[in-house]
Amino acid sequence: MRILIDYRPALRQRTGVGEYVHQLARALAEQRVDRAVERRVGDRRAGFNADTVEVFTSSWKDRPSVTAVADLGPAVRVTDRRIPVQLLNAGWQRCGWPPVEWLTGRAYDVVHSPNPLLVPSRRAARLVTIHDLDFLLHPERSHAEMRRTYPALVGRHAAAADGIIVVSQQMAAQVVELLHVDPDRVSVCPHGIPRWTAGGPIAPGNLRGEYVLFFGTLEPRKNVDGLLAAYSDLCARRPDVPPLTLAGGSVPGAEGWREMIERPPLKGRVRYIGYVADRDRQALYAGARLLVLPSFNEGFGMPVAEAMSLGVPVVASTRGALPEVCGEAALLADPEDIAGISRAMERMLFEPKLAVEMAERGLRQARQFTWTRAAELTRAAYERAIHARRQRPGD
Repeated sequence: MRILIDYRPALRQRTGVGEYVHQLARALAEQRVDRAVERRVGDRRAGFNADTVEVFTSSWKDRPSVTAVADLGPAVRVTDRRIPVQLLNAGWQRCGWPPVEWLTGRAYDVVHSPNPLLVPSRRAARLVTIHDLDFLLHPERSHAEMRRTYPALVGRHAAAADGIIVVSQQMAAQVVELLHVDPDRVSVCPHGIPRWTAGGPIAPGNLRGEYVLFFGTLEPRKNVDGLLAAYSDLCARRPDVPPLTLAGGSVPGAEGWREMIERPPLKGRVRYIGYVADRDRQALYAGARLLVLPSFNEGFGMPVAEAMSLGVPVVASTRGALPEVCGEAALLADPEDIAGISRAMERMLFEPKLAVEMAERGLRQARQFTWTRAAELTRAAYERAIHARRQRPGD
């Protein structure tokens, strides 16, 4: 199988979709090597497995970093072209041109876009990953390309795709309902967690985290207003509450939140540290007493799974896929219930027995999320998409 994945979301800062595409490409390549070994052992005539994994990047000024390319591993081919992002997006999204084969000079069996809009191809099966549809349900919470382009085009691209990948059961149901696609064309492939070493079950005496952590882009969908209001409420009741750290990138309009934390009652209690590089994420989680993610909508919620995998207790929202990802391993609150979010944080911070129980549950819950499993499920989705492509008239 010849696989091409659009790697452009990972070209700069590896936030949610960028981390997804990077880890998936690496896991698919490792799976390919494992299968090659199995074939050689089982049948010496089989030779090396024919699977190839290639990632495509394109920008006028940004190039893939040496560190990222090295982390992908030698089994991943990186094809980089100096084409402006906006120009290529306009051709691909609006016109379905040029086919990616023209840009790479190679043919593929599968072309995978990690976003809801297709990468055009002459003959390959085309797949998209839909992480969430908040841009369709609440365009006022979206920004930039998501607001301008995605709502108008997502239905047409979903109908044309040979396969649709989603990252949770909740998203599968939403895609079927809102985009009117056949459920058989939708494959659920949850994210994995990084390959760091969890510290084992947490004991009450080890709950020494120095701060409450919010990890995610500062944008309206993440309910930053609600989080700051709930934290202010908690500080008024419990002066001994740990400080709040906001970590992650920000969208235009986030200046208001950054100004808010510089004024009483939040001044001196809340800090914003911005984007966190991949190499620093484990230390960030390890220093946290609690992760809180009160989003209005999450298609998966990677910070929740990552925090649980390190034994960090979690308070999350009752919306989107967060209840599915958390299982019984978190305290949940409605994102519009400020008092409820505040009480959930208070309980997790000041009831050690509860925090330990949730941390232990989180360690167990997080074990189901691996990039190896994600790659296996994704490859199965590729095979179904190839079959669907071959059944089309004229193909």
